[in-house]
Amino acid sequence: MPLSDSSTLSPRGAGAARARSPLTLAWLTALWVGALGNWPLWQRMWGMPDYAGASGKLFVIVFAGIVIMVLAAFFSLMAWRVAVKPLLSLMLLLTAPLAYFIGSYGVIIDSTMVTNALQTDVRETRDLMGWGLAAHVLVIALIPMVWIWRQRLSDLRWFKRLGWNLASVALALALGFGLAAARTADLASTLRNNKALTKMVSPVNAIWATAALAAEKHKKPKGPPEVVAADAKLTPRAAGTRPPLVLLVVGETARSVNFQLNGYDRPTNPELSAKPVLSYREVASCGTSTAASLPCMFSQLGREAFVDHPGNQETLLDVLQRAGLAVLWLDNQSGCKGICDRVPNAQAINPIRPDHPIPAGLCRSDGECFDEVMLHDLDARLAALDPQRVARGVVLVLHQMGSHGPAYYLRAPEDRKPFQPECRSNALQQCPVEQVRNAYDNTIAYTDHVLAKAIDWLGTQEKRFDPSLLYVSDHGESLGENQLFLHGMPYALAPKQQKHVPLILWLPEQTRQSQKLDGACLQQRRDTPMSHDGLYHTVLSLTGVQTAVYRKDWDWVAACRRP
Repeated sequence: MPLSDSSTLSPRGAGAARARSPLTLAWLTALWVGALGNWPLWQRMWGMPDYAGASGKLFVIVFAGIVIMVLAAFFSLMAWRVAVKPLLSLMLLLTAPLAYFIGSYGVIIDSTMVTNALQTDVRETRDLMGWGLAAHVLVIALIPMVWIWRQRLSDLRWFKRLGWNLASVALALALGFGLAAARTADLASTLRNNKALTKMVSPVNAIWATAALAAEKHKKPKGPPEVVAADAKLTPRAAGTRPPLVLLVVGETARSVNFQLNGYDRPTNPELSAKPVLSYREVASCGTSTAASLPCMFSQLGREAFVDHPGNQETLLDVLQRAGLAVLWLDNQSGCKGICDRVPNAQAINPIRPDHPIPAGLCRSDGECFDEVMLHDLDARLAALDPQRVARGVVLVLHQMGSHGPAYYLRAPEDRKPFQPECRSNALQQCPVEQVRNAYDNTIAYTDHVLAKAIDWLGTQEKRFDPSLLYVSDHGESLGENQLFLHGMPYALAPKQQKHVPLILWLPEQTRQSQKLDGACLQQRRDTPMSHDGLYHTVLSLTGVQTAVYRKDWDWVAACRRP
């Protein structure tokens, strides 16, 4: 095993014999990362029924050996005297947080999760910090890094170093293939039936996912977005009728099953239950993360076509604006993921009038605001839009902080937490499951309050507009089911809790009449399977925008529109 090549060197003063080969560092780091840095993978496999019994446990050990050999081959490529210490340190610093997040929340690292990490903001990052992460960084990364940087390294001419490194790669791969050959059937079964396990191999998973993301972005055409629905225009309104006012609330991390309106056994929707809202129970999301779902929701393509589409296209908001409507995106989260770049948009934390500041209690000292802040001064925000466009109709989009985890306890004011005691930690796995549930349900109850207040505001606009409210969450959440927390699993592997989202529609009698919508029909469709694919086409329908890209079969309300 080429762990040391110092014997080939000529002595260079006292102590030269103690110099270590860069390959020694590479192999020892591979052993450390493979065994300790991947503890969540070994823990997961050790407890799976597929690997029960002596034979199953032996395969877990063999699989660990294969992973260590793959890492040894990879790290051997870094075994150059000048580069080995910083590169191995980087691998350790990458592995430590991966081990924490995979082990604590059961997340899987793929290109979507990397996108989420790149698009997160300081507030979301802060929620993920804690002593558990610090302990992982200390033990898995900093302690071995101190040892690595204290080592003296042997030196070789570049062509000899290249030969040793290539020989090390060949040896590691040969040993890995040998281990794989010894348990071929078990390995094939794992790769076929438990694909999620391969996405837990750190840090290879993150490096591969990042490379895949870079390749995907490289394929996308540069320049302005492709024009969509160039033919978009407003349907002429009859004389004396009012323009539409659609308030689209994009929820965050809300699970359909935790809504009282959908049969949940806890009063998470006390205010909406007293209002004439329609709640649809069988709605599927575009993705399992904001970065995946949000662009898909505002695309006309639908999830299946959107996933494979390499281009950069205009969004629903571009089409609404082209048709002549007034559009405003108001954000209380980490941004609109490019959806609102070409329409008026604002952060909810920034008041529209300096003389009308945000009321005390809506924002914390750290700068994060509760979702109710988006309702502050909506009249003034409406008045600031182009009056000619407003006269044709308005679409306001409110992007919630919602139930964003893991710090659920930060998402609702203290006086709006009916479920106690709640988990007040971002280390969800350390809280009793009932306390995690309480903290999460408090966020749903607060969303209920925000939506009820939004409906109250819309009611004040009925003399000018035909108002309506659409609420739909971007994705769901895991709350400890099957040892999974949070969201972001690959769609094909994700549990239903991460894909099953709430959809709430409020249409007052005035709006239903102008839209020729049958209320009884809308109510009867509450258990009809729907998906995010319909958002684009439903908003076109409610705003009266005509275009060839509209699909009636995807419109959530079209089946209930009478001639």
